[in-house]
Amino acid sequence: MHRRVGHTERSAVGEVRRELREFLRHRSGPEQVEAAELLLSELVTNALIHTRHGAVVTATATPAALRVEVQDFESDLPAPYVPNADDGTHGRGLILVRSLADAWGVEARALGKVVWFELRGESA
Repeated sequence: MHRRVGHTERSAVGEVRRELREFLRHRSGPEQVEAAELLLSELVTNALIHTRHGAVVTATATPAALRVEVQDFESDLPAPYVPNADDGTHGRGLILVRSLADAWGVEARALGKVVWFELRGESA
């Protein structure tokens, strides 16, 4: 799966989730699909809110793992935010990724960075 998301396309988060769900339909079990959709939503939302040039979403699946990458075109690396009780839902994206993904990371690229996660098992 490969998709470009424009900076102003806030509605694209739901569309990208649907594309990932379809991509995983015959590759993964329902629990992995649900986790992947949630984590993808968090990363795409972060890219759209915190950058000016949109993002590129790539998902690859092997029998061993699902890997999802969200590339943006800003060089600033994300720092996990520690929300306080009054923040509602703000600032929890990378915390969710860290807690639900089997592996995750951030890689600097010549043009921006990639934030990625992997989920293993369930016939990825």
